[in-house]
Amino acid sequence: MDLYGFYTGSCFDAYTFLGARLTGEGAVFRTFAPAARRVSLIGAFRNWEEIPMEREWDGNFWSCTVPEARAGMGYKFRIYQGNGKVLDHCDPYGYRMELRPNTASILWDVDGYEFHDGDWMARRGAGLDRPVNLYELHAGAWQKPGPGPADWYDYEDLARRLIPYLQENGYTHVELMPLSEHPSDSSWGYQNTGFFSPTSRYGTPDQLKAFVDWCHQGGIGVVLDFVPVHFAVDDYALWNYDGTALYEYPHRDVGVSEWGSCNFMHSRGEVRSFLQSAAHFWLEKYHFDGLRMDAVRNLIYWQGDPARGENAGGISFLREMNRGLRERHPDVFLAAEDSSAHGGVTAPPEMGGMGFHYKWDMGWMNDTLAYFALPPEERGKHRGKLTFSMHYFHDERYLLPFSHDEVVHGKGSMLEKMPGTEEEKLDQLRALYLYLYTHPGKKLDFMGNDLAQPHEWGEDRGLEWSVLEDPRHGAYHRFRRDLNLVYRSWEPLWSWDYRPEGFSWAETDAEREDVFAFWRKGETGAMLALCRFSAGEEVPCTIPLPEGSAGLELVIASDWDFYGGATPSEERVFPAKDGAVTVTLPPCAARCYRLLKE
Repeated sequence: MDLYGFYTGSCFDAYTFLGARLTGEGAVFRTFAPAARRVSLIGAFRNWEEIPMEREWDGNFWSCTVPEARAGMGYKFRIYQGNGKVLDHCDPYGYRMELRPNTASILWDVDGYEFHDGDWMARRGAGLDRPVNLYELHAGAWQKPGPGPADWYDYEDLARRLIPYLQENGYTHVELMPLSEHPSDSSWGYQNTGFFSPTSRYGTPDQLKAFVDWCHQGGIGVVLDFVPVHFAVDDYALWNYDGTALYEYPHRDVGVSEWGSCNFMHSRGEVRSFLQSAAHFWLEKYHFDGLRMDAVRNLIYWQGDPARGENAGGISFLREMNRGLRERHPDVFLAAEDSSAHGGVTAPPEMGGMGFHYKWDMGWMNDTLAYFALPPEERGKHRGKLTFSMHYFHDERYLLPFSHDEVVHGKGSMLEKMPGTEEEKLDQLRALYLYLYTHPGKKLDFMGNDLAQPHEWGEDRGLEWSVLEDPRHGAYHRFRRDLNLVYRSWEPLWSWDYRPEGFSWAETDAEREDVFAFWRKGETGAMLALCRFSAGEEVPCTIPLPEGSAGLELVIASDWDFYGGATPSEERVFPAKDGAVTVTLPPCAARCYRLLKE
């Protein structure tokens, strides 16, 4: 670790110096606590008796060597503050922690696992011209081995169940909600205490590495939700670490987040080095294929509020962190969960941008869900909610998310958001998802949405898998599987996502506000999406075709009978006549066609 880089915020490897390092002669322990009056190490290796630590380097670091320390032993740093208080803290750079409610760090050999994913690592990439279909997952609430809220599969058991499911259902990646250690189950991992420690709820660090390794061997990428904005207020962790605001702001105005947690002080070099090192650590040591950065709006603006002005320290932190990560890991992607309208989020750092590969399109998500919440007979008057996204789509590289946040806290499940009877809800939900998978942009969908789960999710229970015993939900699930496979199989649906020529509205003679038709184009051809989201009778729709076209082939339809609709699937090819094709479009249905050449 370079000391100057640590203080100036350009360090990405602070974890190689700070924390606990196993050696052939025990372990070396170090912590950064410049304002501490005294620091001692306590741990299982000396029956939790104090071992004095000595100042080193410039006097702001404390260290000691313990010959009898071994992997698996717990430890803490006892900080004697300048005001006379004494508090025991977990290691900010520790590689493992005890399961809550216990709070000790655990000695661990971070290099003890041997990966076998070399083929995957050699060919992976950021995915701009590839299909990206993310399955967002809470590791403790997908499936559970028992009824209790703390009944969890470990990382390896989860992998054995999850990987075949992802493969069979056509997903390219799994995105894991935060796994950094956290004290409260109800925080879902978004209020961390151990930024280098995977939560012990689901096993050991090596078991998490096995999860990633096995996913890669099975052709599945793994993305981690990373939280660089704030941390848990628990006094055994980062808060008031050396008796001063070492990681946080010293005042509450911008120091306490809207969630009651402590905001990191991103203008401070040591804080930047801590967070950058953590981000690099997960990519380097665990082979994650990308990071989703949480609550980016709260880094761009003070407390996430544009009225309070831009947070220059937060913006420059994002830019320089992403610059460093892209240099060190050119084959991973960085995604911003950002609800702001600030520009340049996906522009390269060298052009003054923040350096993300993708930005969540929260505007598209909100407009789309607001549109589908309307009764079908009223949707025609609100056409702009679905057309507006393409007015700004090429300002950034957008990813289209239906995430965990949209199906919790009284918002209802995706099925509950649709109006009408159970059958009408399922019809609309199938049409909505075909629209999602034909719209430009990479995709993210939360677990349970693929089942048309009847109720919101919760971190204390598994998904409602029994719903698939209902033939209607089983048919919906087949549709979602086939739709994913169609998306992956047809290059025009993803390769030109971020090229303006990859999308154009299609002309139709159906002068109706409830019909949406658009072309998706790529190197190998073109696809047509034809959507109608209103009720009523079937309507004819004539679509002019490009010169030299022989017709259209129907690839998938949300209204096919074996998906729960009413339309037989026999008719697939529609020859051109006078340079156009005419089809009938039922209510609340969406279809995807392949353009046939002469």
